[in-house]
Amino acid sequence: MEGWCTPSPLTELHGGWTMEKSKNGERPNRLFRNLSAKIASIPMILTAVVVFLGGTLWTVLYSFTSSRLLPKLNFVGIDQYERLWNTRRWLISIENLALFGLFSMVFTLVVGFTLAALLDRKIRFENTFRTILLYPFALSFIVTGLAWQWILNPDFGLQRVVQNMGWQNFSFDPLNNPDIVMFGLLIAGLWQGTGLIMVIMLAGLRGIDDEIWKAARIDGIGVVKTYVKIIIPMMRPVFITALVIIASGIVKLYDLVVAQTSGGPGIASEVPAKYVMEYMFGAQNLGQGFAASTMMLVSVVVILIPWAYLEFGGRNRG
Repeated sequence: MEGWCTPSPLTELHGGWTMEKSKNGERPNRLFRNLSAKIASIPMILTAVVVFLGGTLWTVLYSFTSSRLLPKLNFVGIDQYERLWNTRRWLISIENLALFGLFSMVFTLVVGFTLAALLDRKIRFENTFRTILLYPFALSFIVTGLAWQWILNPDFGLQRVVQNMGWQNFSFDPLNNPDIVMFGLLIAGLWQGTGLIMVIMLAGLRGIDDEIWKAARIDGIGVVKTYVKIIIPMMRPVFITALVIIASGIVKLYDLVVAQTSGGPGIASEVPAKYVMEYMFGAQNLGQGFAASTMMLVSVVVILIPWAYLEFGGRNRG
């Protein structure tokens, strides 16, 4: 029809991508589409396959061997795994990680979201408060662990300060008490990690349309009920992302423990990552270290599969 502007025979816009057509009007082979970008991604693909996938498979393979100082293909079946799960130190490290992970996940989400909700109320000096709360995340776990080791030291830390104020019977020494040492680690972990979750939650809250708040006020819905019934369900992807970040940090917990307690008192604050490092480089038992690291890998997969299902499977269903 005359008067209509027909698209160029060389290009066609389809789904946000500009694809060239051949002279006979047919699209080129999908294999050669965006060829330059595919060539540029080859180093990244090789790195992912060789370093990450290859290293993972290598670790799993040698976890079935009796490797000691050096890796060797002397297969012993599942002996390393049987020894692993019969070792009291490993069982204690799993219990500690589960305890730390449960409380860390709950408190980090609750405190992080609460701080984000308070900052989202357009308070004065918001940028200053946000910087102060996020600053601990810029520190390494080594620095955090050493700082809180001093703060919780009974001789010149928090306990001594409170006693000097007049409360002579006050006692707070978690790092030297095997029953509550993990809570001493938890305090330091929350102090460092809450700021990041606060920023993630604040970004999600800033993405909520102001019209939703106006409609809630018109309907007479309170602020707390609005958060619980409307805002939090809308922020489901943000919460899933925050949970994955927290869970990945929990699984690789190592630096904080080494700096703050070194696994003590005794083995009361042992964690799986420390178990792996000590068996691989301290006890020179690579097979046992590989078996422990494989179990840590399984825990990561257990975290990633539900996340991938919720993030992509649920989205495709909707």
